[in-house]
Amino acid sequence: MGHTRFRIFLLLMFVFGAPALAAPEAPAGQVLGEVDGQELALPMLRSDYQIDIAGDLARVTLTQVFENPHGAPMRAEYLFPLNRQAAVHAMEMELGGETIRAQIKRKQEAEADFAVAEQAGKAAALLTQHRPNMFTQTIANLVPGQPVTVRLSYVQPVPRVDGAYELVVPLLVVPRYEGPQGGSTAVTEADGWELKKLPVAQVFGLDLPGEIAPERVGLDLSLRSALPVISLTSLTHPLEITETDGTHEVRFADGRVLDNRDMVIRYVLGGEVPTAGVLAHRDEAGGYLSLSVEPPRAPETMPPTAREIVFVLDSSGSMGGAPMSASKRFMAAALDGLRPHDYFRILSFSTEIDQFATRALPANPANLKAGHRFLGGLETGGGTDIFSAVRTALSVDQPENTLRIVVFLTDGYIGDEASVLREVRGRIGEARIYAFGVGSSVNRYLLEGMAEEGRGYARYVDPTESSAEAAEQFAADLRTPLLTDISVDWGGLDVSEATPARLPDLFDGNSLRLMARFEGALPEEIRVNGRVAGQSASLPVSLREIAEESAEVGAALPLSWARSRIADHERGLAVRDGDATEREVAITRLGLDFGLQSRFTSFVAISESVVNPEGGARPASVPLPQGGGVPVTAYPGFGGASTPEPQALFGLLLLAAFGALRLHRGTRDC
Repeated sequence: MGHTRFRIFLLLMFVFGAPALAAPEAPAGQVLGEVDGQELALPMLRSDYQIDIAGDLARVTLTQVFENPHGAPMRAEYLFPLNRQAAVHAMEMELGGETIRAQIKRKQEAEADFAVAEQAGKAAALLTQHRPNMFTQTIANLVPGQPVTVRLSYVQPVPRVDGAYELVVPLLVVPRYEGPQGGSTAVTEADGWELKKLPVAQVFGLDLPGEIAPERVGLDLSLRSALPVISLTSLTHPLEITETDGTHEVRFADGRVLDNRDMVIRYVLGGEVPTAGVLAHRDEAGGYLSLSVEPPRAPETMPPTAREIVFVLDSSGSMGGAPMSASKRFMAAALDGLRPHDYFRILSFSTEIDQFATRALPANPANLKAGHRFLGGLETGGGTDIFSAVRTALSVDQPENTLRIVVFLTDGYIGDEASVLREVRGRIGEARIYAFGVGSSVNRYLLEGMAEEGRGYARYVDPTESSAEAAEQFAADLRTPLLTDISVDWGGLDVSEATPARLPDLFDGNSLRLMARFEGALPEEIRVNGRVAGQSASLPVSLREIAEESAEVGAALPLSWARSRIADHERGLAVRDGDATEREVAITRLGLDFGLQSRFTSFVAISESVVNPEGGARPASVPLPQGGGVPVTAYPGFGGASTPEPQALFGLLLLAAFGALRLHRGTRDC
């Protein structure tokens, strides 16, 4: 068969100034591809985030506007991330003056309804979850001159991290390494996930031209708090901040930005941070309770614990350049910060494992000097065999009377997260995992999952920002947990379905949020129990004066609880803990009962009117930018090792193709 000729170029359109959240008249840029001599304009996207923060909870409306610049109808697909804890509880579609509220259905039912509507020539929108932080929005019969607007509503927590509340809004999905077997286009089953191997990614700056108009994402954020806001900052995006009557309004300083890095906003509130806080909410379904706990102060007489620090450094192709430089700065500072009675190991992983030593060595001057030399000689290249890294890190005997801390430095660009988490749970023992994400759009689902399985914590360094100082600060403070073996004495309260199912240890700078359902009257007091420096500790928490939540915070509590329970079941499926069928039923039931998007439930919206009576919509995907600071070696076909070159491909950015994100019948084989 003949080879398909493929050519892509970019037409930039002049965009007049407009308010940050104004409905777009036209897309900011247009990408045209040529397949077998036929020109194809790819669907364009404009996204706007409206975020309302009250305390430590964010309510988000994400508006996505799809437009077809081609001369014929399209079936558009957009791969995008959300925060892994986002509880998506509503979706609506708007086109031609018609607004359709999406219905939550079992995934198979939603897909069937979508297919029928598409065949009938109706406009339709289908939301599909591929990972807790990875979704596709599919638009059927996107016709020229008639934009389709989709609005997603969700809530997400804003946890305290290192003394500040941290809002994380991921904006881009980057490639995932799927092992040396890549290149197959068959859909396979892996622990319940439908996985399709990745074709070569088409990326602005690689296959596509290097320039793209940046007016793709807008922000309208409001922060309301009864306490004074001491600081409100972002290291990822310059902000324009105004204050009116105690409410802080935030927008991007540049008006709109390119979606090539995650957005992280941190704020500090005045007043003393309570050791524990409780919120309660009742509705017709019963009571919901949220308990937040801060770690205790470390005892001044607490003796330092002897540690075995196992440094595991990702040296795959995606870590080339700034990410590896930041990782080396981290490692150098961490080695210098080891205590005389500590032990250490160093290993790097890509397609193969490279070890400094096969056993733990004392942190004496000679060994540390040799460790620095080993670190300086590390180079990047190849794939990301994190499975072998986990096995190697955790399979070697550790020195007696030490606490093993495994420090992972990686961007987390791994496709099979479930297998990684299962590997960690099966081997972790009493060790801790500290996961440090290095990159501007790292896989937080994987890194935070590893930290949770390893009863540690996750932190992030953006190598495109002031990474040297951040890396050194994190490395100098490899913490030991302040509160371990946590449990709650509910004081006789009838509590059920507490979440998270496995309570983590508490570290300085972290906080714990525990949610549960309850029946009956609240007791006057509950107690949080644990161990501090090996000694029993207990914290009484009074329920006499529970903080009165606003109506919106109260209504969000059941959604947050249900999303956390779904996450518990998803983790159980990933690590093969419990009956898979029972967990699938539980996830489906929670999704339907609480109207939440999940692995097994999907939102689908279908128009009443027929917009494409002739049928025959061409499949096409929304192109995405190259990740900020992500080297070309991270992308398969440009130095990355995930997949070989395919023989034919539309000019689409398919950074991940899981489940519903598949090449449709309009794709031409060679």
